[in-house]
This record gives sequence, structure tokens and C-alpha cells, in this order.
Amino acid sequence: MHIVLLGCPGAGKGTQAKSICESEKLTHISTGDLFRAEMAKASPLGKKAAEYVKRGTLVPDELVVEMVAAKLNGLSGGWLLDGFPRNLEQAQALDKYLRAAGARIDVVIYLALSEKDVVARLSSRRTCSKCGESFNVISRKPKADGVCDSCGGKLIQRDDDTEATIRKRLMVFNDLTQPLVAYYRSGNAFHEVDGALEPSGVTAVIGRVLAGLASAGKGGR
Repeated sequence: MHIVLLGCPGAGKGTQAKSICESEKLTHISTGDLFRAEMAKASPLGKKAAEYVKRGTLVPDELVVEMVAAKLNGLSGGWLLDGFPRNLEQAQALDKYLRAAGARIDVVIYLALSEKDVVARLSSRRTCSKCGESFNVISRKPKADGVCDSCGGKLIQRDDDTEATIRKRLMVFNDLTQPLVAYYRSGNAFHEVDGALEPSGVTAVIGRVLAGLASAGKGGR
């Protein structure tokens, strides 16, 4: 199965991606992880990406698509794309690549969450300054206030989890993603899931979607 997972910051993509990949035996492909891996091994693509990262500029769509395509070329099983595509141009380039490869996207899952819920979730997030473990003062409280359960490190609020920064991130996300969502919504393989549900509830809904696709011979775009 080939899945694209979309969702705004705080929608729970990481949690759901892990769950889906474990249950469906899929390769989890995150562009952030790809960039870090390629740059770490100083591959030709990694070196190109590093030039933009050092300058603090966005990696061009063409290079992002090339990096994802290189990863997909080496896979024989199913996959889930997390964090890609980010905009309409990347989605169109992905479709072009898949058509040439004789493949397709079976389903696009969009985790929808209101701005109010996004701000509440992310501004309540606390991260361990030592090991990076994440907690939430509303939904996943640490056993001791301000202390990481895993390593005893100090829990902090990251700069990008303040309300002002969150709202700016959402503005950027909406500008890029709304045309992308509209593009995928026009197909017959798009499913919107309420990201405000408890994680287990979101997982259950996604499970039913995937089970329905399997019994119907998958979706497709």
C-alpha cells in the first residue's frame, strides 16, 4: 500500500505514521529524516541539500522530489510519505514520477485540526532538554512537574511552541497546504480524519479506512 499522510503541526502525524507503518508493514518516509541521512553520509544529494540548509533557505522542490524518488526507487514494498508533498508543485511532481514508475498513491489521509486545537496542543507541549522526549501538560503529563520521566532532565517549552510562533507556522502551512488538500480531495482516494479525537480514536478511524480499501481492492490516484 502507498499512503500520503497530511496534517498541520500538532495534528499527530508522527504518532499515526508510526502506528500505520507498524500495522501495515510499510516503510516510513519522512523528508526531514531523508535530509539528515543524506547529509550525514555526504551523498551527492545530501551535499546539495546541505548547501541550502547552511544558507538557511528552503531546499528547492526539484531537489526534494529527487531525494524522495531516489528513496522510493530502492523500495520493493509499501510506503508511507510523511511531510511530503508539502505543496501543489511537489504533489504534481510525485504523480508524474509514480506514473512513470507504473505506481500510484492508494490513499491520502488528511488529519484535520482547528487552529484553536493546534494552538492548545502545541503550546502545552514540553520537551526534555536532555533526551528530547515530548510531554504535554494537558494530555500527557510527566510524573513530576517539569521533570522528564525517561531521564530526569528538565522539561522546557521550545521556542517554536509559543502561541505567536505556532500561529505563524499555521499561516505558512495553510498557504502551502490548502491548494494541496484541494488537489488530493478531487480524487477518489482522499480521506479526512478528525485529528481532534484521542490518538487511539484517530488510529481506529484510519484502521477502518485502510481495511475498507483492502477489501475493495485499494483506492488509487
